[in-house]
Amino acid sequence: MSISDITTKIIEFSNGNIHDINHLLKVWAFAKTIAESEKTDNKLQEVIEVAALIHDIACPLCREKYGNTNGKNQELEGGILARKFLSNTNYSKDFIERVVYLVEHHHTFTNIGSIDYQILIEADYIVNAYESNYSKENIENFSKKFFKTTSGLNLLKSIYKI
Repeated sequence: MSISDITTKIIEFSNGNIHDINHLLKVWAFAKTIAESEKTDNKLQEVIEVAALIHDIACPLCREKYGNTNGKNQELEGGILARKFLSNTNYSKDFIERVVYLVEHHHTFTNIGSIDYQILIEADYIVNAYESNYSKENIENFSKKFFKTTSGLNLLKSIYKI
């Protein structure tokens, strides 16, 4: 299955929620850009892009079940949905389990020990900072604590002028 197939499938899954669709496409674009700039290999690039496209797969369920899209609830519900979403693809079990792990941890900012996880955190934050109107102070503090890639940090600084 190609990235464009996953993109089409997650847009259909989003059931016309324009906010969710725009968010996932923006996170995917930043994740793709950061991963390419950091020169990840093709396999890792694909893990990052698929994870970025489906990282918020639990948002519709969370709105219905909890009345919000709290990050911890997304992590709790997202793994099951991501695994099911990817089950009828040609991706290997290891590939799927890695994407599921990233979906289940994309709001956890501790023990980020891999570049795919780091890139997803950074791409999602770049988009969330705009969508949630984070203060300049919040952005500066988060960048110092959690941004590790040169590319992600450069994008954040360019966009938010920090």
